[in-house]
Amino acid sequence: MLRLLKLTILLPLVALLIAGAFGVWWVDEPLRLAPGVTEQTPLEVEVVSGQSARGIAERLSSSGVQTPWVLLYGWFRVSGQSRDIKAGSYEFAPGTTPRSLLSKLVRGEQAYRSVTLLEGWNHRQVFELVRSSADLKQDIEGMSTADIMALIGYPGRHPEGRFFPDTYRVTKRATASSVLRQAAQAMDKRLADAWAQRDSTVPLRNPEEALILASIIEKETGLESDRKRIGGVFSNRLRIGMRLQTDPSVIYGLGERFDGNLRRDDLQNDTPYNTYTRAGLPPTPIAMPGAASLRAAVQPGDTNAIYFVARGDGSSQFSATLEEHNAAVRRYILRR
Repeated sequence: MLRLLKLTILLPLVALLIAGAFGVWWVDEPLRLAPGVTEQTPLEVEVVSGQSARGIAERLSSSGVQTPWVLLYGWFRVSGQSRDIKAGSYEFAPGTTPRSLLSKLVRGEQAYRSVTLLEGWNHRQVFELVRSSADLKQDIEGMSTADIMALIGYPGRHPEGRFFPDTYRVTKRATASSVLRQAAQAMDKRLADAWAQRDSTVPLRNPEEALILASIIEKETGLESDRKRIGGVFSNRLRIGMRLQTDPSVIYGLGERFDGNLRRDDLQNDTPYNTYTRAGLPPTPIAMPGAASLRAAVQPGDTNAIYFVARGDGSSQFSATLEEHNAAVRRYILRR
């Protein structure tokens, strides 16, 4: 009888010890993942907000973690962290253990992707980029430009120039609209900062005009050393009431009619964006200006030049008189 009693006590203890030892070993052993999962193509799992620990375990198993969901669920419960798991998009590569998997879920280490908007792009290029990204949830597909602007919190606003060109790190499966909203808010901040540091003599009445001028500067040059001087030329022209006569603005006004060749007729065809036929700034920005162009618009270079012409190597030749400018045109344009 005593012997039976001892067995009754010892057997459960031995089983418990074995189970504990197995658990300690198992949580640090790499999980088997679905075939084809590599470091370059990790397993993707979406954890939905409000999902139970059991639901998460089942989702992991059905998504490609080749472990019975019961074991994963048991581990979540035993760890005491089952309620700390955070929703989001996660990636798991070969070598992931139950311990590291849970740690990633608890810390909310989601998968991130980079979305890069380039300086000088127009809004159509921006929209096309976010619409074509396989890493984003598409919530703007089929929407009009006006509807998109309303969705991101800018109802009635023209989209051109509203998105700051930068690289944005976003969680995988973030919405396309959230990227646009982040870029628009970044431009608001950059523009406000630039306007607060403006030169008191700039012939600009408000931040909107600064954004428009910055977009023109952005399209006129990518050369850092010329940027402020071009800002100075345009400021001088605005100050004396001279037309800006900038080709990028004319091209923008042509839209899809522009075939890559700007003709004399195009320069004479009056549109709201034709700065050869109309004085002052165009009605909206023509592209997304970067930080350097924003600075050049509000802190232009000190120059007496009112003309400039491309040399053909990316730089510009600046002139203070029409005579000098015509000579530069003959040298750098007509000669080519």
